Amino acid sequence: MSNDLIYQIGLTKIPLVGHITARNLISYCGGARAVFENSKKTLLKIPGIGPTVAKHITRQDVLKEAEQEISFIEKHRIQALFYLDEAYPSRLKQIYDAPIMLYFSGKGDLNKFRMVSIVGTRKPTLLGITLCEELIEGLQPYGVSIVSGLAYGIDIVAHRQALNHQMETIGVLGHGLDRIYPAPHRTTARQMINRGGLLTEYSSQTEVDARHFPMRNRIIAALCDALVVIETGRKGGSMISAEMANGYNKDVFALPGHAKSQSSAGCNYLIKSHKAALIESAEDLVKNMRWEEIDASKAIQPQLFTELEPEEKALCQLFNGNDEMAIDRLIAGLGKSSSEMASLLLQLEFKGVIRSLPGKRYVLAR
Repeated sequence: MSNDLIYQIGLTKIPLVGHITARNLISYCGGARAVFENSKKTLLKIPGIGPTVAKHITRQDVLKEAEQEISFIEKHRIQALFYLDEAYPSRLKQIYDAPIMLYFSGKGDLNKFRMVSIVGTRKPTLLGITLCEELIEGLQPYGVSIVSGLAYGIDIVAHRQALNHQMETIGVLGHGLDRIYPAPHRTTARQMINRGGLLTEYSSQTEVDARHFPMRNRIIAALCDALVVIETGRKGGSMISAEMANGYNKDVFALPGHAKSQSSAGCNYLIKSHKAALIESAEDLVKNMRWEEIDASKAIQPQLFTELEPEEKALCQLFNGNDEMAIDRLIAGLGKSSSEMASLLLQLEFKGVIRSLPGKRYVLAR
């Protein structure tokens, strides 16, 4: 574990300090450890840091809580992922309110090249359950990881169907990893740890609280390439997730329902208001994402590759056999700014080396 982990976790424990303020502190001070090494006088010079927050930091009481958390994660073999770590989900790094710390229990890949989030009502109809199961079965050949929230209804159907088809599935929780909610899903959760995993921004001893679930939803929305809504009313967590996914420039899809069906009112609204594309099957999703056009074994022609500039070659090598990559992963891989990466990608498109796909994703040209 990192020597700075106690300070990284400590930042999440400071009262009145959220993820944005924590990143601001790190930026001004030069690191998590440096935040706690600065004087109160220095801290007060940082925009947004008042006397109360500065007092909490200099007292350093939160570091004792952080020590307890480290003991817990070491005992239970949990990964603590700081937002600057390479293993931190690259898709999450691009959202302004991403958690500075994540806790992950599992063997799955949080940076898998294809991830689909599935959300929906807690009380699905038989048709909704069937559509969810058929959708996931149809996605299995495309190496997709399924993300959802381990809740009743569509969430647990999605997780279980993914496991049935030997697909990785990630459950995003609204509480710490010292408990599973709802309790009847414990068996499924244990299975997910071996084929996917459980992810949360909350440390142990964090109780189940309704206020945490909208926050959980932003991770579900940001962790994917595409978000699919299967049966939902006009209000609720699924609609929040869809709105967030749109805000994060993700591809959003919805399965339509009967015009008078309250269980599909949310899906129909998303489609009608052009906030989601209509799909009826996995085939529709695959076509919209243009996955059927991609051959994982394709590569740049050797003579073309040798004509590339060093930075262009380095970018192409990031694909490393992957079918496609999102722009945030490419940015993280090369350490470029968004504008620098956009320019580099445009050059490669002009040269016919890469092709752009929906949702700011790229693939090596045939």
